[in-house]
Amino acid sequence: MMEEYNFCPRCGKPLSIKHLFGAERPYCPHCGYIVFRDPKLAVGALIVDEDRVLLVRRGVIPRKTFWAMPSGFVEYDEQPRPALARELREETGLEAEIGRVLEVYPISDPNKKGVFLLFEARVTGGDMQAGDDAMDVRWFPIDAIPWDEVAFPQLREALSMVERAL
Repeated sequence: MMEEYNFCPRCGKPLSIKHLFGAERPYCPHCGYIVFRDPKLAVGALIVDEDRVLLVRRGVIPRKTFWAMPSGFVEYDEQPRPALARELREETGLEAEIGRVLEVYPISDPNKKGVFLLFEARVTGGDMQAGDDAMDVRWFPIDAIPWDEVAFPQLREALSMVERAL
């Protein structure tokens, strides 16, 4: 569900709709403010160590109880790599070196339009324990991934690439 704006966040006057910058957008005829709906940015880590991959069991919806890669949303004042390092600490208790972007996907949640950046990462320390919105964290051998419990199609694609590379 896309949030709707009825009043200007700058001056409080009622908004109108006008074709601006290639689309119909809410704007304020009183002060000129234009409402741009910005996409969410999410980041995730594909962490492979020899023939195993690190996954977390989601403790939140969507796809609660399903396995996913450690991931989360980038906050307003963060850059993607530090945000992913923070999410990894919060969800797994692990420290990691964040590497290159492996793939860019649309966010699969229809209520949050945006982009998901999948990074490669390597564990550098910490004590593995589920935290934040993860119910469990576990290393899975590539040939023993619980495919019926994989949360998102993007993860299926990423894990399939790893499986083919081994």
